[in-house]
Order: sequence, then C-alpha cells, then structure tokens
Amino acid sequence: MLNVHNVGVSFMGSDLFSGITFKLNKGDSVGLIGKNGAGKSTLLKVLSKDIEPSTGDLAFDKDIKIGFLRQDIDFVQGRTILEEAYQAFEEIKEIEQQLTVINQQLAERTDYESESYNQLIIDLNELTERYELLGGYNYQGNTEKILQGLGFQRDDFDKLTDTFSGGWRMRIELAKLLLQNNDILLLDEPTNHLDIESIIWLEGFLKNYSGAIVLVSHDKMFLDNVTNRTIEISLGQIYDYKKPYSEFLKLRAEIKEKQLQTQKNQQKEIEHTEKLIEKFRAKASKAAMAQSLIKKLEKVERIEVDQDDNAVMNVRFQVSKEPGKIVVEAEKACKSYGDKHVLENVDMMIERNAKVAFVGQNGQGKSTLAKMMVGEIPYTGSIKLGHNVEVGYFAQNQSEYLPQEKTVLEIMEDAANDSNRARVRDLLGAFLFSGESVDKKAKVLSGGERNRLALCKLLLSPFNVLIMDEPTNHLDIASKNVLKQALQNFDGTLIVVSHDRDFLQGLVNKVYGFKDKEIKEYLGGIDFFLEQHQIESLREAEKRTVVKSGNDTTKKEAYKLSKEQEKELKKLKNKSSKIEKQIADLEEKITKIDLELAQNYEEVSSKPNFFENYKAKKSELDNLMLAWEEVEEQIASF
Repeated sequence: MLNVHNVGVSFMGSDLFSGITFKLNKGDSVGLIGKNGAGKSTLLKVLSKDIEPSTGDLAFDKDIKIGFLRQDIDFVQGRTILEEAYQAFEEIKEIEQQLTVINQQLAERTDYESESYNQLIIDLNELTERYELLGGYNYQGNTEKILQGLGFQRDDFDKLTDTFSGGWRMRIELAKLLLQNNDILLLDEPTNHLDIESIIWLEGFLKNYSGAIVLVSHDKMFLDNVTNRTIEISLGQIYDYKKPYSEFLKLRAEIKEKQLQTQKNQQKEIEHTEKLIEKFRAKASKAAMAQSLIKKLEKVERIEVDQDDNAVMNVRFQVSKEPGKIVVEAEKACKSYGDKHVLENVDMMIERNAKVAFVGQNGQGKSTLAKMMVGEIPYTGSIKLGHNVEVGYFAQNQSEYLPQEKTVLEIMEDAANDSNRARVRDLLGAFLFSGESVDKKAKVLSGGERNRLALCKLLLSPFNVLIMDEPTNHLDIASKNVLKQALQNFDGTLIVVSHDRDFLQGLVNKVYGFKDKEIKEYLGGIDFFLEQHQIESLREAEKRTVVKSGNDTTKKEAYKLSKEQEKELKKLKNKSSKIEKQIADLEEKITKIDLELAQNYEEVSSKPNFFENYKAKKSELDNLMLAWEEVEEQIASF
C-alpha cells in the first residue's frame, strides 16, 4: 500500500529525523510512538502528503485513499452535526443532487420520444446503479450509528457544530473519517477528546478495520488493544517491530540486552587483536602479520547498541499543610446552563488522602463539578472545603491559556512570587525545559510541551488537595508514567477527571460514575468499577445500572417492563423487516423499468399510463423510506 524510503525532515538545518524506511501493508495497525517533539505528528503529515519530506520519497499504490485525523481542524460555520458528517460522502451527495434534477425534469417534461429525454433515462439508470454501489441507501443509517458510537445523542444531530466544543468537533471529524472507507487511516491522538465509553467503542471499530492504520497515541491500553505493530521514533531514528506496545517494550529490551552482550564480546576480540598488533609491530619478522591484522580490524563492522532518549520529567508534589479529615463536602449541589440541567442534588463527601476518579460520558458534568469545587463557576446548593484545605487546580484547557507571545521562562517568572522565584529555572529543568528551550514562545510549543509547562506552573502555588482535569492529554507515555508515579507518592488528596484507563489503574481507590445529572460512588479502583458491570463497554454498564429515583421499581416490575419492551421491540423489528423487503422489491421493479427504458425506450414508454405508474412507484418508494426511518428511530430509542 505504501513504501517509505530514506525519508527525512529538517527544520532550520537541524534534522528532526532522517533515513526512515518502512513498508505499510493492508491489515497493519501501527502504533507510532515516541517522546513529545520526536516527530510523530510530522511523520503523519508526510504520509498524508500535507508536507514534503526534506529527503527520501514515498510510493503509494494506485488510487489509494488516505484519511487523516489532525489535531487542529477547521469547520464550516452553519452546518448541523448530520450535515457535517455527511460531508464524508461527497460523491453520494453529488449524485443525490443530480438524481433530484433528473427526476424533476422527467416529471415536468412531456417530450417522451425525444433523444434528450431518452438520455435522461440512461443517465438516471447509470446514476442509480452508481448510487447503490456507493452505499447510497445505507449511508444515513451508518452515519447515525457511528455518531452514536462516538457519544452523540439523536437529539444532537440537528444542532449546529458551532455550539459544540473543540473536543466534540474532533469527534465529528473522526466520524467522517470512519465513514469514508479509506485504505489508510492516519490518526493523531484520537483518544484525547473521548471518554472511556467512546474509546472502548473506537477500539472495537478499529479492530475490525480492513485497511491499514497508523495512529499516534499515548494511551498504552488503547495501543495494546488496537495495534499489531509498533514504530518508535527515538533520536531521529525508528525502531519497527510487529508487536503491540507492551510486547514491543519487552522485545526491544531483550534485543538491546543481546546487542550489549554481542558488543562486549566483539570489544574483547578487538582488544585481543590490538594487543597482537602491538606485539607483532616490534618484530620485523612479524610486521607483515601486524599489517594484515590492522586491515582486518579496519574492516570489522562495529556493533552499536540502540540509543534511547531516557530524559524524563522529575516531578514531586509537596503537601502544603495538613488539612482536616473532610476536605470536600457537597450537599444538593446543582448546576444548569439555561434550560440544560447538568447536575442535580449532588451529595458527596471526600476525605483527606483519598484518591478519587471522576468517570463518565462527556457532557455528564465531570469537569463542571471540578470547576464548582474550585469556585470557578456559580452553582446552587452547597460545596464546602474543609479546614486548612488549599486547592491546586489543573484545568483541562489550562495549557490553551498560556500567553502566546511570552517565553517559557517569562510565563513561569510571572506566576512566581518572591519566595519561589529563585527556583523557577530548577523547576523548568525538572520538566525538561533547559538551555535554549526556556526562550521558546508558548505559541511554538507542542501539545505535550504546553501541558508540561502548565504542570510546572502548578507547582508554584501551595496545595494539599489536587484537582486535575484530563492532565495526561498530549503527554507522551514516559511523561505520563512519571506523573502517575508522582501522584501515587503525593501525600495529599487527589481528585482526577480522566478517560485514560491505564493511568487510573493503581492510582485511585474510589470512582464516581457520572450519569443523567447524578453521581454514583464505587469504593474501588477503575478495574473494580468496570468489573462490577461485567462489561467492556460503559454504555452496556449504563443500560444495566438501575438509577434510583423517587418511585423505586421492584425487580419483578422491572422484569415485566423489560418483557413488554422486548415484545414491542420485536414488533418494530418485524415491521422494519417487512418495509425493507417492500423497499427492495420496489427498487428492483424500478431498476428493471429503467433498464427496459434504456434498451427499448419507444416500446416501453408507449404503454398506457406508463409515466403516471412510474412516478407513482417512485413516490411509493420515498414514502416507504420515510416509514422505515421512523421505525428505525423507534428501535434505536430502546
């Protein structure tokens, strides 16, 4: 599908990477890994033809289709979610317009025997066949399934994309790519804006993807579940193994160990040969032998050990002072945005030294509650911070508010006070900002560098309760591991909003699940939370969870209700099947008529009331399609 040969990219005379060679085949699912700034996103841009490589070349199979999910996307204003998602079907939408024009002309014109009218029938037949071949009768249903899998509700479909956050817009772009049947999918950190439920759904989708995938991700569990090959960019070179991430790490360590051992053995042989050369040089009778050994030594290909970029952050979170036993207590806390109720009557108590995770679908109020706790937004009800509580808050979009024109050093110095200003450079060094990198302006920093700077800035303020909203977005795997270790060693209280299952494993001892404006407490880690529902998809969990309400329903009543629903669902499915059969039969009749018209127009069109009957069949087909859509919507509501 794709051959990459000796590719390199340079910026201002400095190589980002060089000599990169690999082949991408159908069925390859590649995890492209490496530290922030290693060149992963740049390599994706080269593969997508967004930028030209400085050296080397790429060879693509003929008519190859490439889909690229970029980190930065632009949307046309004024489109609904469905309209934007339908942009994935350019040819289908174009054919729909052409078919509308042709059908309108057929309905209005009466010159049935003219050559131009006959050509309209031929065009109609060809376009209809092409439309069916492209999946024109299925694309709307497929679009809705993909959008729902990525977390959208049916109520969202007719809302304008302008009203959604950047994260939700990214989901729409991802949906478009998944609908396009591309041969190669290039995904740059696709899980950054997805909740756990949507990540699990995406894993299932990508596992069954028939083309090739190259994805940049810092989610170890996602990489292990989706990929079958790993390419690491390190110090300008690549290491390519047909293993998912965790197996790649083990294999890479084993290979490096063998390289070290082989290098030691070779070095011993070289040292032995050098001693012989020195010994023989002193004797005239052995001079020829010495020269022979020198030539032999010059031809030896020295074994090199793969070099790793082992530089990592050095993070330690200090507790400012000892707080009281209860650090956060909420009673009947509520939050609404206009008519939209996000949280209702939230009761919660978090004790000192707890490690808590907020988990749930996007839009269920996780970040909202975090903002309520730190007093960033108004709310009703009560949220009290305990005695001596000092909160450190890392907002989800905190890195976006860094002053674009200021340097790394200036941003830190502005945030510092007299007591810690002298430590600014040391702190920056601990977060891998040293030398000339402290003079970089915020606008040129990568996503991972911006997150590191925001974390570094956080340490300039005292705290004993740390509230973090998606702290791992854009951080490379090594940095995430360091952050996780630092939080495990943190002696204070941690409240973290995260979609990263691997990051949460072994970090938290309590999970709050957010759903339908309420929260539910689970006394255990993220694995316990998932095991309790015996699922791989949190959506299935939410369907099985009985939410308490004012009118409690007994198990027997719930079972009866479920039986009634199953009965109704069965009826609807039967109805849908009948309509589908009617549609298929009618389409077959219309296609047959179109074919007959194309082959023998005069004879067929001369039949009594031919065009009235033809139009009636078309109208009946449209009505059946509408009826089918209504039934499918009812089925989807179960």
